[in-house]
Amino acid sequence: MFDANNRGVLELSRRPGNDICADCSSRDPEWASYNIGIFLCARCAEMHRGMGSHISKVKHIRHDRWEESQVQRMCEIGNSVAKAKYEKRVPPCYRIPNEMDCDALLEEWICAKYQREEFYRMERQPFMAGHTEGYLMKRGKEDPRYYPRKFVLSEANDTLKYYVDEKKDPKSSIKVSEINVSFAPPKMEKKSSFQISFVNSAGLTRHLFVYHDDPQTAVNWYNAIRCTKLHRLQITYPTVSQAQLVNLLTKDFIHEGWLWKTGPRPTDAYRKRWFTLDQRKLMYHEEPLSAHPKNEVFLGHVMEGYAIRVGVPAGVRDQKYSFTLWTPERWFYFSAEAAVDRDAWIQAISSVIETPPTPQEVSMAARMVRKRGIFSSR
Repeated sequence: MFDANNRGVLELSRRPGNDICADCSSRDPEWASYNIGIFLCARCAEMHRGMGSHISKVKHIRHDRWEESQVQRMCEIGNSVAKAKYEKRVPPCYRIPNEMDCDALLEEWICAKYQREEFYRMERQPFMAGHTEGYLMKRGKEDPRYYPRKFVLSEANDTLKYYVDEKKDPKSSIKVSEINVSFAPPKMEKKSSFQISFVNSAGLTRHLFVYHDDPQTAVNWYNAIRCTKLHRLQITYPTVSQAQLVNLLTKDFIHEGWLWKTGPRPTDAYRKRWFTLDQRKLMYHEEPLSAHPKNEVFLGHVMEGYAIRVGVPAGVRDQKYSFTLWTPERWFYFSAEAAVDRDAWIQAISSVIETPPTPQEVSMAARMVRKRGIFSSR
């Protein structure tokens, strides 16, 4: 039954601030938490239900019956007032999820705001302590199984270490300022997982795949790494604004998926490889969870001779849905599984090469060229 109270809450949902989901910012929310006083999308409403009705009481704007007192509470609060309360002390290093992010990040954001009230209370969040240690399940380098490994994050030393045997030296010590972390990439098929990528002392990119059964623990580790990176950047670049430095923290991969690639010779065969576009670094791997890429290339700017086009030149075998990447060193020929995949890769790479590289990216390119070289025909 759609009555005057439904019309009233519907009108409230169209007001500025209420016309986007209070938690993920998706447009035109159709649900609401009437005790908290916020408007929600269907996905976030389901996560609110998961916290229990003692935390959040959820109704559909149109299909559920509304009491006058509930409409009045929605009128008194609304998204803007609620955000001012529940997001009052969100640290700048904390990743605020949007509608495109994975469930684990969004669920923990919602629980942190309303269940634990982390950003409303004065207590400092544990991921801001500057030191984090504990166990994560890590995938073996050559073994697809996961094993518990102790990890230690130190802001003071700018290191992330992990141990196979805690009585011995760490298996690896990684500079936090030089790593990227992608949270819960779909290829890992684990809800609370993340991929740590870094360039080792030999100039080779290394991937670590880790997860934790508890989403809160996994998200805390992820944000602890982000906070450490931000604080180290603030020391290195004291005159750069905080907003600019936050943009240099962890970033999800721009695009991933299977492609076929071939070498520069007409006789070279096409081989299926897993490709990852990590900002300006295009890598390919034997498998999605390979510990190392088989090779990688830095993507510069269009003004430096980088371009991408549909199809391949005459004389190169066209394996349908093909495209060509031009770099100053050589041309690369790829083939996708379908036209939509090809177009997505072209759009992703175009967005990179049409943007001038930052000084940090130029420095990374110098290391890659000096130590790695470019794609082979493997």
